[in-house]
Amino acid sequence: MAMVAQQHRESSSGSITKHLDSSGKYVRYTAEQVEALERVYAECPKPSSLRRQQLIRECPILSNIEPKQIKVWFQNRRCREKQRKESSRLQTVNRKLSAMNKLLMEENDRLQKQVSQLVCENGYMRQQLQNASAATTDVSCESVVTTPQHSLRDASNPAGLLSIAEETLAEFLSKATGTAVDWVPMPGMKPGPDSVGIFAISHSCSGVAARACGLVSLEPTKIAEILKDRPSWFRDCRNVEVFTMFSAGNGGTIELLYTQIYAPTTLAPARDFWTLRYTTTLDTGSLVVCERSLSGTGAAPNAAAASQFVRAQMLPSGYLIRPCDGGGSIIHIVDHLNLEAWSAPEILRPLYESSKVVAQKMTIAALRYARQLAQETSGEVVYGLGRQPAVLRTFSQRLCRGFNDAINGFSDDGWSMLSSDGAEDVIVAVNSRKNLATTSVPLSPPGGILCAKASMLLQNVPPAVLVRFLREHRSEWADFNVDAYVASSLKSCPYSYPGMRPTRFTGSQIIMPLGHTIEHEEMLEVIRLEGHSIGQEDAFMPRDIHLLQMCSGTDENAVGACSELVFAPIDEMFPDDAPLLPSGFRIIPLESKSSDSHDTLNTHRTLDLASSLEVGAATNPATGDAASCYSARSVLTIAFQFPFEDNLQENVATMARQYVRSVVSSVQRVAMAISPSGVNPTLGSKLSPASPEAVTLSHWICQSYSYHMGTELLRADSSGDESVLKNLWQHQDAILCCSLKSLPVFIFANKAGLDMLETTLVALQDISLDKIFDESGRKVLFAEFPKIMEQGFACLPGGICMSAMGRHISYEQAIAWKVFASSEENAVHCLAFSFINWSFV
Repeated sequence: MAMVAQQHRESSSGSITKHLDSSGKYVRYTAEQVEALERVYAECPKPSSLRRQQLIRECPILSNIEPKQIKVWFQNRRCREKQRKESSRLQTVNRKLSAMNKLLMEENDRLQKQVSQLVCENGYMRQQLQNASAATTDVSCESVVTTPQHSLRDASNPAGLLSIAEETLAEFLSKATGTAVDWVPMPGMKPGPDSVGIFAISHSCSGVAARACGLVSLEPTKIAEILKDRPSWFRDCRNVEVFTMFSAGNGGTIELLYTQIYAPTTLAPARDFWTLRYTTTLDTGSLVVCERSLSGTGAAPNAAAASQFVRAQMLPSGYLIRPCDGGGSIIHIVDHLNLEAWSAPEILRPLYESSKVVAQKMTIAALRYARQLAQETSGEVVYGLGRQPAVLRTFSQRLCRGFNDAINGFSDDGWSMLSSDGAEDVIVAVNSRKNLATTSVPLSPPGGILCAKASMLLQNVPPAVLVRFLREHRSEWADFNVDAYVASSLKSCPYSYPGMRPTRFTGSQIIMPLGHTIEHEEMLEVIRLEGHSIGQEDAFMPRDIHLLQMCSGTDENAVGACSELVFAPIDEMFPDDAPLLPSGFRIIPLESKSSDSHDTLNTHRTLDLASSLEVGAATNPATGDAASCYSARSVLTIAFQFPFEDNLQENVATMARQYVRSVVSSVQRVAMAISPSGVNPTLGSKLSPASPEAVTLSHWICQSYSYHMGTELLRADSSGDESVLKNLWQHQDAILCCSLKSLPVFIFANKAGLDMLETTLVALQDISLDKIFDESGRKVLFAEFPKIMEQGFACLPGGICMSAMGRHISYEQAIAWKVFASSEENAVHCLAFSFINWSFV
């Protein structure tokens, strides 16, 4: 038996280079035959039998080979290609594991040194206490790194700058690989072969600090070039200006930089830095880029611009980039800042005193960006709609930058404040320098951009849950006609856009993904808002609105990360340089939730609350435990931009104030609904899998199915209330229920149904029945609908339907039946559908 298996393996591996001739002997393929087969394989790795026969007819050199042998050759060629790819993947994983093992060993050595240092300090302190019981000197502060401020006298000559640079290098290395800072693991970040890296934050030191270690498959010089371009990856960086650069005596370079950082909200001023950056190569071959603040006012552009910033301090920070065996580099990143929290309102100071926030915004973002570029360079990342990764990155950067410009409203950008209308809740600023008028409208009147913005404090509202709700449930807060008005500025003819003519918007949206980062922490997508003309004379004209949207911070486990939803109207076929006018939301956590409370937060309970948006002051006494599971504050900043003509500025300003106030009111209503303390007992959890209504509906669905079909929908052991609901929820087929209205919308789905439609129970109620079927599916449904209403059920043939994300889904069969609300046949509650053997196309 072993000999037979060995012969089979030899036969299989040899069929790539050999084939059986007419006499039954193996004959080696000629070079010409292999070349012809390889050409076909490159075009079609799995040719049909007709294609193989055509190949034999078209290539005389293959005429002496049996079609079966050609088939075997392609089978083995595919197998060899699969083995090659698997081998390459395993080698990559092995390199990552080796690099991660090296990092963990270094981290272990650092921790052992730190333990030894703490033991020595503890012994010394104990001895001091014994020798002088009256003295209470705390010498534990010796481990804290203090950074002396360097006078301008030191920075006024190259020798002084080189001295500062060398001192900065030593202090940075002591933080990156030594024990100068007491590092503790970043909450929620677990190292592993698939993780971005190893992350830590400072436990007790002056300022706030974060550190990261990771493997990036790029050369050190390329990584240094990427990380030096801070505005490309640090979304809060407004500008980096190099004032002086000269060569150091050891082959390195010294630069004096002026950096501006956006304020994340309208409630605090922006920050700026005046720093020295030192780039050099160590004796070990590692490349180092380190940076620290210099004292003095530095190179602020002018007094008026400087008044909008608070000078912050950068303690020795930077990047240690070590070449790795087998290619790639190991990066150590340290960010150590003093953000002068005293200058912010007291309620916002946790934002400037949190090492977790610095880690998310700077340290982790830098490593993720470097890895993203490495994967794009290697061709591992492929995005849809024919867009290059660099173009999509530019779109995301432009959305964030435009949104930050709107929030900050710097005077040197041309922004000026408008007088208030008496209430201080909404700030309105105008910018006459910016104008979206296109060259195709040469006679368009002068105007500019108006921004209405506001900030509000949220209590006990998870930012990730809120931003997901705003993304998936846009109709709860947005006025699509306002979206249409803003979008009309992108059109060459003002009458060619639905915002300029009577239009009825259905409230439904289709999300078309464009791309995402490697850990899906940021998504770029196109949103289509469906509209229909009211007038008959131009009913054929398209009425849809398209938005380019960036969403980030949807992971509830990302401690310290802010959540954003930023969007801008675009043309349907938007070019790479399309003008963007970003608006949106930013939710910044001010306090981190405890790790034990996170486990008790029920995601479905906060998401499945569409109907609770309509409740009044009703409360649920049973939700006290849920209210205690998330007790944290966050600040929400809203900014909306509108184009205007000079003669309509006051009208647009009034409209913008009213619109932002309505959005604020809607978001407050949404926040109350999704807050664990705001769950309503009767309406809030109507569609939740744990509610009594869901239990009742599950019984009605199963009983009606059994009545119509003569067979059970669930297993025979599903007898108890909870058992019926649980088994229906986990049923392998997608089961959905829709209302019996003029426009049927879905009111319930089990887990497979939500997965198929790629939605949540909240957003499910925005999807109408006809939207999920293609044209042929709608025709079949309309033809069978009378039969369903008369007979009570119908079996629909297999076909294609569409998810809420626009993806096509195939199903083998669909069964539709009436769901009775009681034992009486005329009490029809809804229609149920079961999609059998569905899969994404």
